[in-house]
Amino acid sequence: MDTGASLKRRLQPVIESLLRDEPVIAVHGPRTVGKSTMMRALADVAGRTVVDLDDRETRVSVEGNLSAYVSGEAPVFIDEYQHFPPLLDAIKAELNRNLEPGRFVLTGSTRYSSLPAAAQSLTGRLHIAALWPLSQGEIDGVEERFVEQLLDDPARLVDPGTQSKTSRQDYVARILRGGLPLAVARRRASRGRWFDDYVQLVVERDVIELSRIRQREKMPQLLMRLASQSAQVLNVARAAADLGIDGSTAEEYVRLLEAAFLIHRLPAWGTTLRARVSAKPKLHLVDSGVAGRMLGVDEGRLAAARPQAMTQLGYLLETFCVGELMKQISWIDDRVTTGHWRTHDGDEVDLVLERSDGAVAGVEIKAGEATSSSSFRGLRKLRDALGERFLGGVVLHLGRYGRRHDERLYALPVDRLWR
Repeated sequence: MDTGASLKRRLQPVIESLLRDEPVIAVHGPRTVGKSTMMRALADVAGRTVVDLDDRETRVSVEGNLSAYVSGEAPVFIDEYQHFPPLLDAIKAELNRNLEPGRFVLTGSTRYSSLPAAAQSLTGRLHIAALWPLSQGEIDGVEERFVEQLLDDPARLVDPGTQSKTSRQDYVARILRGGLPLAVARRRASRGRWFDDYVQLVVERDVIELSRIRQREKMPQLLMRLASQSAQVLNVARAAADLGIDGSTAEEYVRLLEAAFLIHRLPAWGTTLRARVSAKPKLHLVDSGVAGRMLGVDEGRLAAARPQAMTQLGYLLETFCVGELMKQISWIDDRVTTGHWRTHDGDEVDLVLERSDGAVAGVEIKAGEATSSSSFRGLRKLRDALGERFLGGVVLHLGRYGRRHDERLYALPVDRLWR
């Protein structure tokens, strides 16, 4: 398996294109996701070197020669810039002299919005891109187009003559493998230890670096509670009560875990569409492999046809599919707004995608091998509420075949995401 050292990420040509228009590009994503590898590939093409601020000696050198580093020949490549936020002020001063496109490419393992207000001096002058864990297509060497087709003509996604060859066991293996390159490359037997070390590293280094938290021993405990809520409406108060901490402290810790790309809050969508629509976000762990490890499940247990296993598989499958869709969204040109739709009457759509022109598509995820009319209930309600704005809705399932269910509603095997 290629660990990413020679694998060209789908985001790389997007960044190369952005360099022709944007003065500063910041690529954010989880630790070990492949940002540095992609940065070196971009720098090699441009004939430049990378300034690695993850290295202490390099940070000392940059601090003592800041103006020289930022005034170098463009593009200037700076890795893990969040370790030295004053760099952003120096870049701003340099841009005041020269605002040409393609000046700087930055990478960071924490979200730009989480940096101190004084460090956010480039707001309005940079383009932020996300590098997520490896997609299934990147792992398999396939160029996925699912989101593009869904937002163009969903009917094209259905090929009734094609049978999926992916078994339930295969799906479970993909879910628990996740997409972090070093985990993907490991043997299955040692992958769990790697996930444990990874979570400990991110919590103890990146999260603690972002903020001086008082009860740091509570952070991994909180993450465990949140893992049990993956693919569910976020309930910070319940997690706080379980740990005996106040709600405001728990909310701050959740924000830090999100800033370090361990969790992702999927906002509620369509709150102005109906009065009885939930405004609470859904929670997903960024990597399904990390989620599975934190839930303590293995392939045999998750693939078993027992009620508890089916419930866990449903939640993990949803987190897995939402992650795959978010990766594809990060590569396309159009700005796509995402969220989940949930009414107080129990109707829901797991992921809603809205194009910049207001056209909307929906995706519902089911862990069964067959779909029924009830599987489409939320999508039907969303279709009827949106009228002509609704492009189409898809129920992803673990069965073999795709089909048209109703007007602008389709059932498709999960592997259609990358097949």
